[in-house]
Order: sequence, then C-alpha cells, then structure tokens
Amino acid sequence: MKDEASPARAGIKEIARMLGISIGTVDRALHNRAGISPVTRAEVLKTAAKINYRPNVVARRLKLNRHLRIGVHLPREIAAFFDPLREGIRAAAEGMVGVNIDLDFRTYPHIGKGDVELLEADMRRHFDGMILTPGDPAKFDPIIRNFVARGTPVVCVASDAPRSGRIASVAVDATVSGGIAAELFARALPKPSCVAAVTGDLSTQDHAEKLRGFAATLATIAPHLSLLPAIESHDIPQDARRKTLALLQHKPRPTAVYISTANSIPVLRALDEQGALDQILVVATDLFPEMIPYFESGRILASLHQRPSAQGRAALEILVHYLLDGSVAQPVTRFGPGIVLRSNLPLFLDQLPATSGDAAGMTPA
Repeated sequence: MKDEASPARAGIKEIARMLGISIGTVDRALHNRAGISPVTRAEVLKTAAKINYRPNVVARRLKLNRHLRIGVHLPREIAAFFDPLREGIRAAAEGMVGVNIDLDFRTYPHIGKGDVELLEADMRRHFDGMILTPGDPAKFDPIIRNFVARGTPVVCVASDAPRSGRIASVAVDATVSGGIAAELFARALPKPSCVAAVTGDLSTQDHAEKLRGFAATLATIAPHLSLLPAIESHDIPQDARRKTLALLQHKPRPTAVYISTANSIPVLRALDEQGALDQILVVATDLFPEMIPYFESGRILASLHQRPSAQGRAALEILVHYLLDGSVAQPVTRFGPGIVLRSNLPLFLDQLPATSGDAAGMTPA
C-alpha cells in the first residue's frame, strides 16, 4: 500500500485541501472514473496542472494487462434488485481498460439462506478479490476475516459488515432512506394514527438502519404517529404477502406502510387485493415494471430508489482499483436514494429492470 508521505499521495491530498473536496473525488477525477461531475473533474485537473502534479501513469500501466478473478456472491431473491446489481458489476468489468476480469457469479436463495454455507465452501477456491452482500454480520465477520487474512480483499455491496475487515462497502444510505419515508408520512398524515414498516431481516445492517432512521425521524418530527412492531418478511415473497394480510387485521389498522425492502411487490399485491391501497399510504423501495400502474393511479405515495446498477459498478471499480494500486480512496460509499413520485416517474423509467416482478423471481404466493 502507498505510504501516506509519498509524493503521489501528498499531491492528491494537496489538491483535495485546495478545492475543499475529498481525496476520493480527486482520485476519481485524475484517473477518469465515474462518480463526479464534469465541472469538478475540470477543477481537479486544472488544480493538478497548477501545482505541477501528474499521476504516475507509467507505474500504473505496469500493473495493467493483468488477469483478475473476482468472486461475486449475491442472492437470487429479490432478483428485481440483485439482477440489475449484477449487470452493474458486469458493465464495470467490461469497461475496464488494460485488465482482464473473470467474474465468477455465485448465487444462493436469499439473504439468510445458503449465504454463509456458500461463502464457507468457497474458502477452498481462489479469488483475487470478492464482492458480496453480507447478511447477519455476526455470521459473516469471521468468514470475511479469513478471506482477508488469506490476501483476498472483500467489498460489501447493498449492505455492510463494518467490523469484518472488508476493504470497502457500497450501499444506499439506509438511515437517510428511513428518514425520508418518515418525513413523507409526517407531512401527509397530520392526525394521530399508526404506521407500519415491512422490512427484510433485521439482522442485516441495511434493513436495521432503515428501520432505525424511520423510527428516529418519526419520533422527532411526527410524535402524533405511532409505529407498530416491525414486520420481517426475510425477503421471501410468500412471507411478505402472508404477513401483510395479517397486518390488515390489526386493530387499529395502520394508515401508512413503509416497505423498506426491495420485496415491495408482494406487499403491494396483498394490499391491492384487499382494496386497502385507497385507504393506506405506501412508501415503497425501488422501482419495478409492475409498480408503474400503482404510481399512475396515485396508489403509491413514493418509492425510494436504491440505484442497484450504480452500486454494482462502484463496488467493482473500488475492488479493481485496490487490486491494481493497493489503495482505497473511499472506504465507505453511500448513495442518496432517489425519491420516485408520480410527477417525476418518467425520469426513472430508464432505470427499470428488463423483466417484470414475476419474471425476475418475485413469484406470487
């Protein structure tokens, strides 16, 4: 890994200080990577020229023309989220210049089922690096540490295991997502009522952080809204449907539901079948073709888009940069969620997965 006092590192830090931006932003601009605006890139290059800083391109090229084998561990469900994430990883690999990347996609049923076992089995396989979505950190931490101790760097995507020794993580800002959902309900529901949250598995950091952000914001700005106990669907469509139907029998009935997982379609179907979408406000997660009629009819208040393809791209780029240069400019990358409303729905249509909910593995119960 580069020494902090090296000329290259010192030059990057000086540019970051002069412009008041992060070292990671400077690094992306100098190496022409995605994730910054053209204006910022131009300012970085202009400042680099001003202080006569040049990246060590010769040394970098000596590390190129390599062959890297990357293991990618992702769940099958919810496929409408994880399939675009995989495509983002593939697209980033295909766009790499001067390095050959062999992606070995490894798949298990869903978070919490088959994930730990598959990762343990792959301890016997050789990967130059790994990208994975961790479920329960208590179970994943020791396995990730073993990979890292063997010299296999790990990047977490879509959730995190921050104490595992992973080199970086990429995900939506889960706490902010939960806070946005709570603020939308606070503005739309002025009278005292109760709200519910349907999550995946609270042992997964992403799911737990969304619920914490949701609950904390409700308590702060909407004390007139009471939160029912969280409903864990474990990202199993049948469980989501069954538990949603049971929720509708709760007394008092909730006036709003936050679906904090990409497992949104089974919940929406169950609410629709019972005629509840006309009485219950819904903030969902992500955007799938089947959700479009709900938006167009005004039966979804909003959905918080997690940008899975962008997450996949960033995870692969960070890992390959580390394998080539031995450094991580930004250990934690958090994407701001896109707020999808009926009024701005057309802006998100090009981000839709290519398949519908059913075709993507979201089989109705």
